[in-house]
Amino acid sequence: MIDLSAFSLEGQTVLVTGANTGIGQGIALSLGRAGASVIGVGRSSMADTEAQLTAIGARFSGVQCDLNSSRDAQAMFETAWATHGPIDGLVNNAGIIKRADAVDLTEDDWDSVMDVNLKTMFFLCQSLGRAALSAGRSARIVNIASMLSFQGGIRVASYTASKSGVLGITRLLANEWAAKGINVNAIAPGYIETNNTEALRADPDRSAAILGRIPAARWGAPSDIGDAAVFLLSNAANYMHGAVIPVDGGWLAR
Repeated sequence: MIDLSAFSLEGQTVLVTGANTGIGQGIALSLGRAGASVIGVGRSSMADTEAQLTAIGARFSGVQCDLNSSRDAQAMFETAWATHGPIDGLVNNAGIIKRADAVDLTEDDWDSVMDVNLKTMFFLCQSLGRAALSAGRSARIVNIASMLSFQGGIRVASYTASKSGVLGITRLLANEWAAKGINVNAIAPGYIETNNTEALRADPDRSAAILGRIPAARWGAPSDIGDAAVFLLSNAANYMHGAVIPVDGGWLAR
């Protein structure tokens, strides 16, 4: 018989970046349904996320922070730890993308993507690692990678580089921290129904081409990513370290 309590996050406090909309909001809702207290972080208002979590009886605290600055992100984490008690889990979901031909991509666009997607991601991992190790506590980290952690893509040089880096850092931290009680894993989302993919879904030809490659024959939902995050943050994933779970409807298998 399966012990369903192994999948519960009751009594856990989890910080999720980019929780105001899309995949981040879906993750926050899944965590709330699993019993976690959620700290949502982002630049814009998280009133909608808070309302949805409150409606299902989940605990939510919103924190505004500019994640372009790794220093601001680290200060935010330290304040969140002091204010909300020890943080048990971290989901590095926030990310940005800049589209341009490789010959046209500017240095500013390169830096802005790398700062949010990779630099801030690493230093938030470091912040949780330091705090947990110092307190002698276990902890779990889930980094949101991408299909472009495996593939090259086109016109997204900085995004591809950053998401390849997310996968590499996930594995490095797992190597360093697995024996110290900190699980570090990643999720690689496929094509998900969010604001970021609205234009693709509205283009009949592009949408048909994408769906034609997905064995599941549908776009993913934010909850598909959220439920995978619940698993990786739960005791059911105790022996998972440095793994990346593609949640892509079979995209990589095609």
